[in-house]
Amino acid sequence: MAKRHDGDMTAASGRIYVGIGGWIYEPWRGVFYPKGLPQAKELVYAASRLTSIEINSTFYGSQKPETFRKWAAAVPDGFVFSVKGPRFATNRRVLAEAGDSIKRFLNSGVIELGTRLGPLLWQFAPTKKFDAADFGKFLELLPAKSGGQSLRHVVEVRHASFRTPEFVALARSFRTPIVFTDHTAYPSLADATGDFIYARLQGGKDTIPTAYPPKELGAWAERLRQWARGQDPQDLPRVEPPRSDTKIAPRDVFAYVIHEGKIRAPAAAMALIERLKGANSE
Repeated sequence: MAKRHDGDMTAASGRIYVGIGGWIYEPWRGVFYPKGLPQAKELVYAASRLTSIEINSTFYGSQKPETFRKWAAAVPDGFVFSVKGPRFATNRRVLAEAGDSIKRFLNSGVIELGTRLGPLLWQFAPTKKFDAADFGKFLELLPAKSGGQSLRHVVEVRHASFRTPEFVALARSFRTPIVFTDHTAYPSLADATGDFIYARLQGGKDTIPTAYPPKELGAWAERLRQWARGQDPQDLPRVEPPRSDTKIAPRDVFAYVIHEGKIRAPAAAMALIERLKGANSE
């Protein structure tokens, strides 16, 4: 039986899940994965050292129900996958027409992940501009449940036109979080619009053993803790100032170290997990 592996949490905070994008990457062999480890055992190994993984292959094509079941069986209790929705739903001119693509994705077997299913990530192209009516129609298409299982949705926008109070208000009206991208070219919006936080940390460098210098890792660990307590980090870019009328409540946080080189991403994720464990044991 898989060993329980919960995300870090305290009584006054939600769970914090930290991981990477995918788990099959040849340059990780001999760096993150022990030399000679069979590829078939890489997911088991990664899940024993991380608390979440973002599945990206679903963005490009469908997986089978038995594949999702196999992945769920390979990871410990408490581990979760976030799953990227298909590009066929998001890379279109009229988002209101994405309904069939969303249904096919949900019917492909993703809910077979069961308790290992975390947020569903809907990523939009850098060329997709904000149109309130158009984007609102897409958010309307995202179901709260599928096959009796509750779903959590999060959107990642990558055009500067989304950096507007109208978009933040729209996302908040649907209680849908916006990905904090930590990216130099895409909008990085730390405005909390749902009941969980999703961050994709993309500023790491492969020239640094842990992708980020120790001081930056410490800063990120503290931001993750603040988010989990229901607070808003004051040093991140926002569209709107923090709302004084919002009740502070614990929330889950999902953070993935994903950067262009990405060889050191697992090391950064593990370093963050260790820092969070230290804080929660004090």
